[in-house]
Order: sequence, then structure tokens, then C-alpha cells
Amino acid sequence: MTRPRELGPGLIFAMACACGIAVANIYYNQPMIGILRRVFPGGMAVGLIPTVTQLGYAAGLFFLVPLGDLLERRRLITAQFMGLVAATLMAAAAPSGWALVAASLLIGVGSTVAQQILPVAASLASDHRRGAVVGGVMSGLLTGILLSRTLSGFVAAHWGWRSVFRLAVPMALAGAAVMRLLPASLPSTSMGYGRLLGSLLHLWRGEPRLRRATLTQALLFAAFSAFWTTLALHLEQPPFLRGADLAGLFGVIGAIGILAAPLAGRVADRRGPGPVVTTGAGVVLAGWLLLVAWDSLVGMAVGVVLLDFGVQSALIAHQQLVFGLRAEARNRLNTLFMTGMFLGGSAGSSGAMVAWRTLGWHGVGAFGILLALAAAALQFSPRAARS
Repeated sequence: MTRPRELGPGLIFAMACACGIAVANIYYNQPMIGILRRVFPGGMAVGLIPTVTQLGYAAGLFFLVPLGDLLERRRLITAQFMGLVAATLMAAAAPSGWALVAASLLIGVGSTVAQQILPVAASLASDHRRGAVVGGVMSGLLTGILLSRTLSGFVAAHWGWRSVFRLAVPMALAGAAVMRLLPASLPSTSMGYGRLLGSLLHLWRGEPRLRRATLTQALLFAAFSAFWTTLALHLEQPPFLRGADLAGLFGVIGAIGILAAPLAGRVADRRGPGPVVTTGAGVVLAGWLLLVAWDSLVGMAVGVVLLDFGVQSALIAHQQLVFGLRAEARNRLNTLFMTGMFLGGSAGSSGAMVAWRTLGWHGVGAFGILLALAAAALQFSPRAARS
């Protein structure tokens, strides 16, 4: 890809907006779980929706994101946004819970267009600004993650759950239009698609720092997803007795954690990613300890800020590390890293639902604490110190 002398704030903002619009689609369902259970009573379909959406995202990361090393990225991004539009229209028209599960899988696949945009940002940035640029674009992605819950919770409570997916259609079209501002790119490899996917295994085996970064972020994102998957269910219970709109408002509170993205990127540029990741894991652990010890609306508000701040800080630092490993394979490196992260998120969602059904909110809290402890422990292993 041709790199301009300076990546301007306008293009960074456009990429940030498109990332946020795309990734928001995989989180619209979380505040609506209670509503969907009443609309589609009985069976297990509704409980699978958050997990299946994230599994779809993981599948899209593995099978679609590597194409960014093989095809012209601007056309690929536009085509993927169009696929996302089709998937959200299917969700809006879903006649049953299982039909919504199927549409959610396709929404997850299509939403990985956000991960096509991030390697573009890393490629356009100079080496000494890569962390800051990726952090800036990630601010938009994280805004989409958090405010998606606020939007869907409010819209679903006042106009119904189908309106959430109908609103997502023009937003995805706007994302596709914005991405026409990207410069044209040249493929970074000439290998075929089969060899391209096969090279993922060689990259995974050959980069121990990638493996540790992926496992650490997967654990942290599992802890993050455990909270958001069960929040609406917890708020429906005494003493809260509140609905999807309040669950969505926690996205606005958690948006304070977005401030971590550019800050973490600048610190990682100066001091390296290690200290930022270690700090992020510690903050996630502190967030879950607080959520268990202070089970109130105020406690949850403070806890969600800590969770978001910690997870996002570690994510930015890890991406600065991953994008700096091999310039010719940035999409594939991002595929491996983000696939692992979202598989972790899917496991966190499903594990949290099991913990909720068996032990309630405190069971979910114990699950989140164990995940954060495991992520922190990885940063102090002897192998981590050597790499």
C-alpha cells in the first residue's frame, strides 16, 4: 500500500467511524436478551445468540480478514459492508428465535469488516506513530462496542427489537460510503487463498509473542464478555428490576474507558507494550473484584469503567506489538490475534451463562476473577520475561 507522508486526522476519523459502525452490530443483541426471551419463549435459541454472533465473528476473522493481504482492500471493505447490510435485514425479519440465531451468525461474519480497516491504518502510519494511529482508530471501534448497547437498549425498549436491526442497515451503508475515502492498495502477497490460509499456521508457530498476546487478550475479553452477556439479566432481578434501557446506559458509562485507547497507544510507542498489558490485566481484575464486592448500580458503574479501561488498554498495546511483527502479513497476524480474542469472548459469554444459571451473579463474578487472574499470571511467567 502506498503510504502518504502524513496520515491526516480526517482519514483517521473516517476509519474510526467505519470501524465503530461495523463492530456495533455484534453487540446490539446483548441488552435485548430479556426482551427476546419474552418474544421467543421456551427453548435455548435466544440464549445462544450472543455466543453464536461472536463465533460468527471468529469465523469471519479466520476466513475473510486474510483476504486483505491478497485483494485490493477498498473494494473488499465495500463488499463486506454490503454483506453486513443483507445480514441485518435478515435479522430484522427473523420469524423465530432460531432464524435470529442464523442471522446473528452472518452478522458476526460480516462485522469483521472492522478488522479489515485496522491493518489499513497500521500500514498507512509511520513506525513511530503506529501505536497512536491504531489507538485513534480503535477509539472509534471501542465507541461502537460500548454505545451499541446504549442504542439497542433504548431503541428496543421504546420501538421494539426489530427496529434495532432496521436502524443498523443505513448505518452500514454509511460505513461503506465513508470507506471510499481510502487510498487504493496493492496486494502484499501473490499466494493463492489456500496457501494464504495455510500460512496462518506457520505464522502462529513462528511468533511466540503473537501466541502470548492472543491468549492474554482472549482471557481478558472473556472476562469483559462475561459481564456484558449477563448484565441485562442481573438488572432484571431484585433489587434492581430494570430493563434493557438501563443495561444499555452502562455502555455510556463504560465509554469513559475509551480514553484508554489513544493513551495506551502513546505509552506503548514510548515504553513498549509489556507494561501497558500488565497494567490492563490488573485493572480488569480490580474491576471484577469491585463488581462482586459492591453489588449496586454505583458499584457496577465504577466496575464497568475499570473493565473497559483495562481491556482496551491491553488491546491497543497488543495490536501495536502484533502489527509490528511482519509488515507483509499484517492482515493474517490480525486474523490470528483477533480470532483468538473473539473465541475467548464467545467462551466468556457461554461460560457466564452457565455460571448465571447455576450460581447467579456471584458465580459470574468468580468466573470473571479467574479469567483476569489467568491473564495477569501470563505476564509474569518466565517465558514472558524472555520474549
